Amino acid sequence: MQIYIDGIFYPKEEAKISVFDHGFLYGDGAFEGIRAYNGRIFRLNEHIDRLYDSAKAIDLAVPISKNEMTEVIKGVMKKNGLTNAYIRPIVTRGVGDLGLSPTKCPKASIIVIATEWGAMYGDLYEKGLKAITVSVRRVPAECLPPNIKSLNYLNNILGKIEANCKGGDEAIFFDTNGYLSEGSGDNIFIIKNGGIFTPHTINNLKGITRAVCIEIAHSLGISIEERNMGYFDLYTADEIFVTGTAAEVAPITLVDGREIGSGKIGPVTRQVMEAFKKVTESEGTPIA
Repeated sequence: MQIYIDGIFYPKEEAKISVFDHGFLYGDGAFEGIRAYNGRIFRLNEHIDRLYDSAKAIDLAVPISKNEMTEVIKGVMKKNGLTNAYIRPIVTRGVGDLGLSPTKCPKASIIVIATEWGAMYGDLYEKGLKAITVSVRRVPAECLPPNIKSLNYLNNILGKIEANCKGGDEAIFFDTNGYLSEGSGDNIFIIKNGGIFTPHTINNLKGITRAVCIEIAHSLGISIEERNMGYFDLYTADEIFVTGTAAEVAPITLVDGREIGSGKIGPVTRQVMEAFKKVTESEGTPIA
């Protein structure tokens, strides 16, 4: 595996950053997770736009243009001979000192990693995930907007730790107002009486896969609505699924030990899963 760091490719074992990089010291930076299918990078422009928006929100100047970032990502794929992969572009604040001030970091650093990636949840796409509603609350937007996809994922990790300890495959977060937020690394959708509902993105990430699934719902003629929801909506749902670049579309059939609907993957979830697979097989920016 060859890793791109600031214009140079390094073997995986030699790919290193400074211990004084503020991305390492303080989680000061932004990243994206992108998928490539069959030689095409899925929703590349949307991911790059979100990466640059995250950087803009933390006043981090990306040292290359969006077009140049596109070519870097394609170059990493070519260098590694990959046609199907998970791609991780990272922009860190760069090398500074032990102080917090970003002004001590003269230039941001760019890292791009691409690796082979299979089905994140293995056979659970046919069995369904067990989810746990965690006591950890999603960081409020007024403290750290969840739409900044920053290098500091401790809030998400704390939720995942709790879910792991309680035997869950995924964590479900609520916000400090008691509204349903998202999973530890994915957006959440609830199906009730044939309609799909999902939380507003003020308290969770504006997921690219989330947006694709909203498009899919419209194309299938399924009603879809953004709204505030709570525990009642979760426990009484007919079906639940989560979406993310790494997770794709994953069904949840058990929440806090309670069966969701029939306890099996429901028909609407299956429709969305199948439609998403078709979209990823037909769309994308060619690597070549």
